[in-house]
Amino acid sequence: MARIKWTEFEKVSLSPAVLNVIKSFGFQRTTPVQSATIPLLLERKDVSVEAVTGSGKTLAFLVPMIEMLQRRHAETPWSPKEIGAIIISPTRELAFQISEVLDKFLEVKELDYLKQKLIVGGSSIEDDINTIKRQSPCILVCTPGRLEDLFDRKRDVNLAGRVKSLELLVLDEADRLLDLGFKATINNILGYLPRQRRTGLFSATQTTEITDLIRAGLRNPVRISVKEKSSISTPVKLQNFYKIVEPEEKFLSLLHFLRSPLTTQGKVMIFFPTCACVEYWSPVMTHLLPKRSVLGIHGKMKNKRKNIVERFRGIDDAVLLCTDVLARGLDVPEIDWVVQWDPPASASSFVHRVGRTARQGNKGNALVYLLPSEDAYITFLKINQKVELNELLEVEHDRKGLQQILQKLHKLQLSDRAIFDKGTCAFVSHVQAYTKHECNAILRLKDLDLGKVATSYGLLQMPRMPELKNADTSNFIGPKNMVDITKVGYKNPLKEQQRQEKLKVYEDSGIWPGKKKFKKRTESWEQTKKAKLDAKSKKELRKAKKQRKKESEAQNDVKSAKKRKPQYTQEDLEELANDIRLFKKLKRNKITEEDFDKEMGIED
Repeated sequence: MARIKWTEFEKVSLSPAVLNVIKSFGFQRTTPVQSATIPLLLERKDVSVEAVTGSGKTLAFLVPMIEMLQRRHAETPWSPKEIGAIIISPTRELAFQISEVLDKFLEVKELDYLKQKLIVGGSSIEDDINTIKRQSPCILVCTPGRLEDLFDRKRDVNLAGRVKSLELLVLDEADRLLDLGFKATINNILGYLPRQRRTGLFSATQTTEITDLIRAGLRNPVRISVKEKSSISTPVKLQNFYKIVEPEEKFLSLLHFLRSPLTTQGKVMIFFPTCACVEYWSPVMTHLLPKRSVLGIHGKMKNKRKNIVERFRGIDDAVLLCTDVLARGLDVPEIDWVVQWDPPASASSFVHRVGRTARQGNKGNALVYLLPSEDAYITFLKINQKVELNELLEVEHDRKGLQQILQKLHKLQLSDRAIFDKGTCAFVSHVQAYTKHECNAILRLKDLDLGKVATSYGLLQMPRMPELKNADTSNFIGPKNMVDITKVGYKNPLKEQQRQEKLKVYEDSGIWPGKKKFKKRTESWEQTKKAKLDAKSKKELRKAKKQRKKESEAQNDVKSAKKRKPQYTQEDLEELANDIRLFKKLKRNKITEEDFDKEMGIED
């Protein structure tokens, strides 16, 4: 699709204020998704937009949204209790980012009557309610869970009444909204919104769930699909690499890569499978890469995430360790490399992760680490997502350095029991996450040498878990000298004092104080979860069956009542009609009361 100069948008009557803000961003041309979407929304069409990550979707809905709000204000000024636009995003980070871009527009003097409010979880809902009452925003940028909570708090803030004049609803990263399980929440929110509104649905992929959402929330939408010319699902200027390493050497290879000339001059994002992995590797890499700024972020962090993202943006050579919480929405053009510790749970997650680099026409690189047993993933990705991976040959690590790295990891864990605990949790969570791969036909847990995988985490000993029950862990490399784990203490004095007190009780009684008695696990985490899901499904089936039985009984009661309905004869109906005629005559004074009583058979 041909690109259009910004000046050509004067044909669709963009206001000077909006045009000036757009030009201040430094854009000389629109992206294809912008040139296709903006005119349609301004013509009051519902749109369903499918476009690759980094294609400029944010401006594609912000520009027409502000224009629509201005036009309505020119006709009828917005009252303090009216909300004209709602933007829903799946994560706080994306909501913050949209809010920041929107602020650039609303800072203009001509648009100062439009106010926005960012509503996300992690803060007090009472604070949000008070802010809405006090500031009276016209635009809400929010996450779905918090927005639903506000709609349900009808007595505190009548949000349903405020959105009766809603001009535009935007569902950004709609496929991610559904992946995170917000389908019921979105449907509940749609029930509060007026039908006479415009809706824009933006997503990177089209799924069955997206189609269902289009049917529920959009009215005769125009579908827009913007593809790259190369027909692949990743940015054109992105180079995708893979590196096959032995399990025990994975961290060693990653460390050499981060110390190589390829990565020393720019920002690097490293994706890990679980929050526990980020919690463990963040302090480890901070210690082993003293000249780099190493940051960690994951979904269980609440209020800290915004500050960490801001720090990452401000440091030129920062290394950010993260989970899929940042696989979408993060727009930092200076990211040079995206590294993946192992293949993600789904092929689409791979595409979203690598889409954090090579944004807005910039060049970028991505690297995924694979074990020898995972080489089939290269072909799988080529077939499933049309992504071609090339082997990275520029960086080779010295395998002789493995013992040195292991010694450093062992020393770190021995110096602080907190790091030892995090390392054990990271390994356990990694193994459990590996069983949830979408492509588990080629990425199988039984093909992993779990002893070597535990070695790469620098563990002091193999943990106890059902997945290791019948596994061969003879290749595990621990400390040279036997370690008494009970003597490994915490650096935190208070925490260590509490541990010593519990240890003394344990030595006297044989029972660790405060430890809950759990039923001994004889099955893997995956089997346990499957059993819980099966039990939940059976419970839901019983509940549905009980509900159907109640409905059937209610229907039968209605039918019985109809059968018991008294049957009137023709003679009864004629008598009733005659009585009504007599009553009308009496009312019009055409007969006397004596005649009426006589005809009705009423005696004194």
